Amino acid sequence: MNTRHLASGSAAALAAALFLSACGTGTGSSGDDTSKSGGGNEVISSYAPGEREQVHGISGKTLDGKPLDLADYKGHVVVVNLWGSNCGPCRGEAPNLVKVAKETEAEGVRFVGINTRDPSREAAIRFEEEYGVPYPSLYDQMGRIVLKLPRGSVNPQAIPSTIVLDPDGRLAARALAPLSERDLRRVLRPLIAENKRA
Repeated sequence: MNTRHLASGSAAALAAALFLSACGTGTGSSGDDTSKSGGGNEVISSYAPGEREQVHGISGKTLDGKPLDLADYKGHVVVVNLWGSNCGPCRGEAPNLVKVAKETEAEGVRFVGINTRDPSREAAIRFEEEYGVPYPSLYDQMGRIVLKLPRGSVNPQAIPSTIVLDPDGRLAARALAPLSERDLRRVLRPLIAENKRA
């Protein structure tokens, strides 16, 4: 009986911790090659080519109802940003993502959003209009698409988070906190160089 109460208490504590971490900053998992940038709270992990895990099955409908499949972006470096319209840190990083998306498009970089756990498409569309987001976002109200990302790559309960795929569709980097322009470029630079050499 005591064991059952302890288990219930632990589950409640875990649920509370996950709730509190939502829309906050995350930390890298143990064992990752994680670098913390100076002057900010971004936590970025990069993976060597031999350590990269393939990302499969990320598809669905965009905010405007069009089909989108990440598999169609093969051959490009792809930045996938998880966000919500009611998330303050997501609003803080949005201009950085928009600027870098525009500046790196000619170098073969593509951006895709995953709008997760937003109560309505309308709120998410207003967010994109407000920040002039030039790239599509999958609408993932129930968080099901996010759960298809490689296990441990992101915390499904915490946004914003960002993963970066190499041109072969493999997980090359991740950030579990809002990204600055500088840090986003720092993650993308070696992947763009890799793609040019290929």
